[in-house]
Parts: sequence; C-alpha cells; structure tokens
Amino acid sequence: MIRRALVSVSDKRGVVELAKVLHELGVQILSTGGTASALSAAGIPVTQVSAYTGAPEILDGRVKTLHPKIHGGLLGRGTDAHQAEMKANSIENIDLVVVNLYPFEATIAKKGVSFDEAIENIDIGGPSMLRSSAKNHERVAVVVDPDDYEAVIGELRAAKEISPQRRLQLARKAFSHTAAYDSAIAA
Repeated sequence: MIRRALVSVSDKRGVVELAKVLHELGVQILSTGGTASALSAAGIPVTQVSAYTGAPEILDGRVKTLHPKIHGGLLGRGTDAHQAEMKANSIENIDLVVVNLYPFEATIAKKGVSFDEAIENIDIGGPSMLRSSAKNHERVAVVVDPDDYEAVIGELRAAKEISPQRRLQLARKAFSHTAAYDSAIAA
C-alpha cells in the first residue's frame, strides 16, 4: 500500500493531477522547492523534505534529500530486521518516488551557457533517490516519466498499490534514465 510519496520534479507536466489523486487516497506527500510550491498553490497538502528530515536545505540547495530518513525510507526492505532498525532510527517507509532530474541537457544546449551553470545543473540527490527506489522496487515504485502517471493513477485508484510488474517496469526505466543522464554529463 502507498502511504508516503516523495514528489520532486523539474518537468511538472501532470504532477498536480497525480498529487491530487495521492492526496485523495490519503498518501502523505513529501516534496522540495518548486514542486512543493506548485502543489501547495494547487491546494494539495505537502510536507517539505527539510521539515520531514529535520535538516535544512544547505549549500545553495545542493543538499536537500541526501539524508538517512530519505534513503533509509527508500532502501529499507520489508524484513523484520530492516523495519526494526528503521524504527530505532525514526525512519519511515517511502513507498513511491516521483522524480525527474535537473534539465542538464537543456541547460548545456543553451547558447552561451557557462561551465559553472552546467555544473550547477548536475542533479545529485535525484539520481540517488531514483537508484535507491529502483534497487528496492520490490517495495518502492519509482516514476521518472510524466507519461507513466496515467497508468500509475489507474493502479492506485484500483488498489492503492502499484503491481510488482509495473514496479519492475518503472525501475528499469529509472535505471535507463539515470544511465542516459550520466552519459550526457560524461559527454
């Protein structure tokens, strides 16, 4: 069952509609920056990641989601040992991650973009969350593409859950997404 979702996207197509469904289903939504502002402006309750973790965004926003409460919540398995360790460390499961990455390729395609501007558009926390979620796809659903929102909404409305088959499909897509992103940066 999806109880908690982390939603932080640069491509905001359809994110308000997805978040409305999550809210209707009683899912707690965690978010950062512009996504949190967009959801709040649409009247959707959202918890800032900094409030959830108790740690502020630091270093000009370079560090927001790199925190044990986030990655522990994504990587924790359903085993008794993992759940006990998570409880001992006040870490709760995060069941759904909706993240797409800083627009690195669009940034470097701009005429006259500086090297420093390109560097600042290399996402660190996003790929880390995507990889953590995809690695633990047995328990966590990860969505990188707004074109997948409709199918995810359909499954959530039907069962408040994402099927194992869909989670595996989405995990593969997340790993492909981060691989392509890293390849663009390396080039």
